[in-house]
Amino acid sequence: MIKDNRQIILTGDRPTGRLHLGHYVGSLKRRVELQNSGKFDEIYILIADDQALTDNADNPGKIRDNIVNVLLDYLSVGLDPDKVTFCIQSSLPALHALTFYYMNLVTTARLSRNPTVKAEIAMRGFADEGLPAGFFTYPVSQAADITAFDANIVPVGEDQLPMIEQTREIVEKFNRIYGETLVLPKAVIPENETQRRLPGVDGKAKMSKSLGNCIYLSDTAKTVKKQVNGKMFTDPQHLRIEDPGHIEGNVVFTYLDAFCRDEHFAEYLPDYQNLDEMKEHYMRGGLGDGTCKKFLINILEETLAPIRASRAQWEKDIDSVYDIALAGSAKAREVTNETLARVQRAMRINYFEDRLIIKDWEKLLKEQR
Repeated sequence: MIKDNRQIILTGDRPTGRLHLGHYVGSLKRRVELQNSGKFDEIYILIADDQALTDNADNPGKIRDNIVNVLLDYLSVGLDPDKVTFCIQSSLPALHALTFYYMNLVTTARLSRNPTVKAEIAMRGFADEGLPAGFFTYPVSQAADITAFDANIVPVGEDQLPMIEQTREIVEKFNRIYGETLVLPKAVIPENETQRRLPGVDGKAKMSKSLGNCIYLSDTAKTVKKQVNGKMFTDPQHLRIEDPGHIEGNVVFTYLDAFCRDEHFAEYLPDYQNLDEMKEHYMRGGLGDGTCKKFLINILEETLAPIRASRAQWEKDIDSVYDIALAGSAKAREVTNETLARVQRAMRINYFEDRLIIKDWEKLLKEQR
């Protein structure tokens, strides 16, 4: 039976690199708000190194090295190990067993229709013959992650909604076959549409290290300025300051939508009271792109400076970072092992826990005589 009605969150990231502004506006900032709200019984943050290996099996060092980068980014934005539990996926063997059981409840046809999987396959350029089976089935692994913690709330970006729907299907099918055992999760996406998917500085739909279009949380002020001034385009038709400008598709204003607050104007651009006034001036002409970029750089630096400083402090004490991951993973192992035991009881494959199964075997043998 499902244990109780506690409010439990599971979220996390693949450790394939340092985290960037897209992660910050899409999930990290919200996670800090959730941890500080006091509304949740448990918050688990999973570093999904196993899932990262599904398309990096030939380079495990990349994943291993970036676990510490992700942990440092978590801590530097204000995620508190006293309020959330950090854990590493590969240290939780129950997740592997649950993934195997759930794979028997999903068809390959259903997995191939998952829009997120299709988009990720296309983005990585996998040919049909070169698609790793682990990557193809990672929605099932995500279902194992979510259900193992009895998470009923899963904060995700809009692009991950199909993954939560897949998890819900698995939960409903398992509960239908074996009885009410698993918690049905609910996806929670950012309310601000701009924050659901922040584009790269070049306007590409997704930030990517290979495209060089990221601003990382650990970037220096000099690097941030270089990315904004050198790579962030505005309106190609806005050739002169007096020309009318366009807001739609203008990456500078996309970032301002995500980061700007009214109080920033008094501090950095007192000619305007709010972003709407600034946009209106830009659209009628008379506002230069250089002024817009300088304003954005000041806002980004205000956001990133304390994160950068916090990370520098944590980098001086990597032993403590390691201990946080160790303690969190130990706690998570107990929780996920309990869920695995509950699942095995529901399936009646807990052979060495339930001696009553012997009665079933004895009955079977009598019937076969």
